[in-house]
Amino acid sequence: MPRPPFPSVQPDAPRLWDIFCRVIDNYGDVGVLWRLSAALAARGERVRLWIDDSSALAWMAPGALGGSWPGVQVLPWADAESPAACAELACAQVWIEGFACEIPDAFVAHFAARVGKAIGAARPVWINLEYLSAEDYVARNHGLPSPVLNGPAQGWTKYFFYPGFTPGSGGLMRNAWAGGSSQRSGVRVSGELRISLFCYEPPALEDLLRCLGQQQRPTRLLVTHGRAAQAVRQLLARAARALPAHLALEFLPALSQREYDALLAGCDLNLVRGEDSLVQALWAGKPFVWQAYPQSDAAHRHKLDAFLDWMQADDMVRALHLAWNGFGAPGDQAPWEQALAGTAAAWEHVVVQARARLLEQDDLPTRLRGLVAKNR
Repeated sequence: MPRPPFPSVQPDAPRLWDIFCRVIDNYGDVGVLWRLSAALAARGERVRLWIDDSSALAWMAPGALGGSWPGVQVLPWADAESPAACAELACAQVWIEGFACEIPDAFVAHFAARVGKAIGAARPVWINLEYLSAEDYVARNHGLPSPVLNGPAQGWTKYFFYPGFTPGSGGLMRNAWAGGSSQRSGVRVSGELRISLFCYEPPALEDLLRCLGQQQRPTRLLVTHGRAAQAVRQLLARAARALPAHLALEFLPALSQREYDALLAGCDLNLVRGEDSLVQALWAGKPFVWQAYPQSDAAHRHKLDAFLDWMQADDMVRALHLAWNGFGAPGDQAPWEQALAGTAAAWEHVVVQARARLLEQDDLPTRLRGLVAKNR
């Protein structure tokens, strides 16, 4: 069977992209790279998403695993390690290593050999998609080339792509709420404060629950599936006492990305974690508190401070974020009491202004396609 030819790609012609994902945190890694794959497909590109654990896509993006998502094909990582499987594939114009995962050697070797043998064949644009940060190194390193020094692709070039919040970065993914839609999800009880909770195990979770129990406003805490629900249930079991009548806890099932984005848009306060939900909380335009991925050497403090500086956060918002990330005084409820005592309008203004700055910039898929066009 003859090998598929290398397509002749015009500047505006759809490209074929190989995006590689190794799952560490199956909500974060898969979440970001699925959003990217779907966004590229929506712009007419074709995407093969190679993933070592696709189970989360069953609820995160219904239909993705069955091949019913136009333009995106989800493939098992093991096939990229098989020379026989690679032989049946067309060569993509773009390779993306998600979060510095390494493309399997067999895949690189196979297509490097094919490029070397095909007259006039162009090498794929090889991109290392990095983690999101507001730190200064992002603008310094975004877009830089890195030569491949050994292996079957020796002499090729990789490019660093850093998502970020400034024009000099790789930008952010967007969603349906990015333009500030006024549509909201769910049925709202009059006067009820709605809070979404998506977290790891924040040190201040007990302080938050205690504060919500003491304040008298009707409140509904919408707890997401997974570690957030487990953390809340463990706290409740240790407390061994009933919640006050004004505080309702609702444990949610696993939500698709569209459902989760709508949840953020329909809440008064969003507690988010990691990378993807932080970005979606910004687009929702509602007060939020972000839990950075915790690191044992407290390196996430630098990432947190850089983000708060970019967001132009006031003292109250900073105090909440520090407490939520374990950098406040243990048992200190003051940041939560202040935040829940009527200062939400000023807090929301900070978020809306940050979102407005982002909307003036190109989004991540636009900048990514620009980098590819420049180096193809």
